[in-house]
Order: sequence, then structure tokens, then C-alpha cells
Amino acid sequence: MSLQVERRGPVVQVTLVGPGKGNAMGPHFWREVPLVFAALDADDSVRAVVVTGSGDNFCYGLDLRTMLGEVIGPTGDDGGLARGRTVLLHKLRSMQDALTTVAACRKAVAAAISGWCIGGGVDLVAACDVRYASTEAMFSVREVKAGMVADVGSLQRLPAIIGDGHLRELALTGRNITAARAERIGLVNDVLPDPAATLAAAHAFAEEIAANPPLVVAGVKDVLDAARSPVVETGLRYVRAWNAAFMPSHDLFEAASAFNEHRPPRFTGR
Repeated sequence: MSLQVERRGPVVQVTLVGPGKGNAMGPHFWREVPLVFAALDADDSVRAVVVTGSGDNFCYGLDLRTMLGEVIGPTGDDGGLARGRTVLLHKLRSMQDALTTVAACRKAVAAAISGWCIGGGVDLVAACDVRYASTEAMFSVREVKAGMVADVGSLQRLPAIIGDGHLRELALTGRNITAARAERIGLVNDVLPDPAATLAAAHAFAEEIAANPPLVVAGVKDVLDAARSPVVETGLRYVRAWNAAFMPSHDLFEAASAFNEHRPPRFTGR
């Protein structure tokens, strides 16, 4: 429903296909990603993976219209009691674990990004090994504008990619940045002139990796992740506890209402 898997010799292309507008991440996405990447990890004939988006955009991020009810719903009518918060905690963990299957895949994973890459889209590309962007691509760690702390990987994985200062700027403002700026701060490895060239660059990387010894490729990833993975997991554990306690708020629902009503939100700190 949300992913298309296409085999090209030893390289597999995973394409986000919706069903939401802009390949937004709805319930199908979060269920399908761990299944797909667990299968790719287990298949010895797969040597590398390319992740891209269908249409004009890579990913609009979380499908707020469907996911707010599914994720936040259990806490909405219990007065903040423990059962609803516990359900939310486990739902957040399952979403985090879905993207961790991308990061933990023993095969090299390259992202080819065109158009918008917002919120959860940035979480996804942060879980990939390398990132290539089309010149018109735009990026945003936008969760702050939706009344929530980013909780599925950006705050944990991006420090090693772009550094603390750049991450704080993006996460605290929620501003948009161009592909050129993304390249300057190290978010993407290279910027290509158009979407076709971007996808071709990601496949060229994947094919080059596919020609290398697969056990050594897996070993390189394992060694590189040895120091980072425990830090990432500690951060993920903390943010899901934080959001289980504090994410359901007046400001969160104001952000959703403002989005649906096409107006600026009025945040009150409640």
C-alpha cells in the first residue's frame, strides 16, 4: 500500500508510493517498512538498497490526518491516566523500531530525494547511509510547528550527520532549507541537477557497493554503528517517554486544527 519494491540485479529500489498525498506516512507505511527491510536484510542476494519517493516529492512526513487519531487517540479521553499513556508509549516505540530496521539493515542504503522531504521524511533519510538530493529538493525538521518533539530518529541520528548546532537550528525553528544548504551542512552527500540524475547517482553508489564483498560491507556498517547505536537508542527511549507524557496538549491539537483550516496556529503553551 505504501511501498513499491523493485529488483535491479543485486540492488533493490524501495519507492514510497503513498497512499497519502506527497507519500505521507500513514498506518500502512509504519506497518510495511519493518517487513520490507527485514526481508531485504535477510536476503543474501540483495547487496544494496535505494530509497526514493514517487511523484514530485520524496515525503511530506507524518500523515497528520490519519495518524493523530491512531497515535494520540488513546490518551484523548482518559484524563491523562496511565493506560492511555502506556498505549501511546508502545505505539511510538513501534514507529521508532520501523525506521531502526532501515538504519540496522546490513545492506548499504542510499536515499534519492526530490521535492519536499519533511518531518518523518527527514527521519527516514537520516536512517539511510548516504543521501543524494535534486537541486529543487527542500528539507524541514518541522515537528516543532506541529506541536511535538520529533520522536522517530532525527534528533538522535542527525547529530552525527550535520552536527549539534545545525540540528538545533533546524529542530527549534522548523524552517525549510534548500538542497544547497543541506549539502553545505552535510545532510546530503551531493546535489544533482534533476530527479533523474539524483536517482541515477543513488543507484551508481548502490551498484558500486554491490561489487564489494558483502560481509565486509556489513562489517563496516556494524563497526561504524558500534559507538552510535547505543546513543541513538538511549535518545529514542527518552523521547518516547517524553512524548508519551507531554505530547497530548492543547498546542498539538491547535496545530492540527490550524493545518486543517489553513490558518496560522495560535500556541498558548498548554
